[in-house]
Amino acid sequence: MTNLGTVMVADDEALARHSLAEALQDEGYLVYEAADGNVALQVLEEREIDVVLSDLKMPGLDGLAILQKVRELYPQTMVLLMTAYASVETVIDALRLGAQDYLLKPLLLDDVMNKVRRLLEHKQQAWEVQLLRRELARRLSPDGLIGNSPAMQEILTLIAKVAPTNATVLIAGESGVGKEVVARALHAQSVQKERVFLPVNCSAIPETLLESQLFGYVKGAFTGAMGNQDGLFQRARGGTMFLDEIGELPLTLQPKLLRAIEEKEVLPVGATIPVKTDIRLLAATNRDLKKEVEEGRFREDLYYRLNVIQLTIPPLRERREDLPLLVDYLVRRHNREMNKSYKGLENAAMKMVLALPWKGNIRELDNVLERAMILGNGEWITLADLPRTEAQAAVDVRLLGDNLKEALQAYEKNHVEAVLKKCTGDKKNAAEALGVSLSSLYRKLEELGVQTDKKGQI
Repeated sequence: MTNLGTVMVADDEALARHSLAEALQDEGYLVYEAADGNVALQVLEEREIDVVLSDLKMPGLDGLAILQKVRELYPQTMVLLMTAYASVETVIDALRLGAQDYLLKPLLLDDVMNKVRRLLEHKQQAWEVQLLRRELARRLSPDGLIGNSPAMQEILTLIAKVAPTNATVLIAGESGVGKEVVARALHAQSVQKERVFLPVNCSAIPETLLESQLFGYVKGAFTGAMGNQDGLFQRARGGTMFLDEIGELPLTLQPKLLRAIEEKEVLPVGATIPVKTDIRLLAATNRDLKKEVEEGRFREDLYYRLNVIQLTIPPLRERREDLPLLVDYLVRRHNREMNKSYKGLENAAMKMVLALPWKGNIRELDNVLERAMILGNGEWITLADLPRTEAQAAVDVRLLGDNLKEALQAYEKNHVEAVLKKCTGDKKNAAEALGVSLSSLYRKLEELGVQTDKKGQI
């Protein structure tokens, strides 16, 4: 018979104890018996007990004393007190000390079984909720930002420093690098973490509606405005607002956003009295906002207000050592979502993934893996499961060894050598093209064993 849970019966009346234990065993519970409070504590110390059924009056340690010890030492164990001498004061004391319920003697077996079953169901549900909360916290914490590369470790360090403050943060990076994931990580470690996180894509809302959507409107502000309507700034009050694609915000609305940041108030469309709003503002862009300012498409004062702290998320091509970890994370996520059981990528497929440019970054990688897992068969994603266009763009993976670290180093060496040749040996230009400092390039050349002559030629 399946073990439905573990129960201990503590009662100094042997006949009552044996009878109750036998009835519980017949129902499918694993049951331990204790003739007094000291034995009960010994059982608790040696065994994992789900529910304690304890008589209130026993020699030595009584039921209330056992309850106190359980609450102190075994907080996940639940307690049902049994008594033939119940009074209102006794029941209140038991519940105040943390008992889940009580039973009056003589016991009704149906009543006992129902209460034990309900307690165990509650414990199972509480455990599942705890797991969901842990999973949610993991997804929204910086730990959910996958990567051990120096670039990602620097991002994690900055998040830990910036998140507890109320500073406005500008998150920069190419499309698909995970800017919203970073924003959610900042929120998860902020003082607003228990309040709403409201993401808004500025490019997804038509310009004609954006002002009223962000700041709200009052009755009669325009045709069809039949009443007052709060905007997203008002709805996010007390929490975090994340404005994605902030570079798409029209110039006409930028002064209103500046006022919201500086004065912590917004003016609804058609209103004459501003509305106070208290939010943590995070923004993101894949544009060069400094260049947008120089070309007159973005207000300089707003740029500096948004750019108190800037977090720049590196593209995948600059942190290829994170690719195996990202692949593992994404495969496991899609396994859960699609009820699949893929173990990961076979070696040739992984080497292909390491060789690709990933212009769409994590979003592109996620799309490729999801497609491969839908169309593929078996335990491993194979080279044939990857889209043909990516296969054509890859280096000849057959020339690389099976070891992932060696494959990554081989790719980096080939790539650095190709850029050096393209720059005719000019290391300064090569470093700029690679997006690294000159000193970093010299370290990389030494690390990869790339030999050059005095003119920088390979």
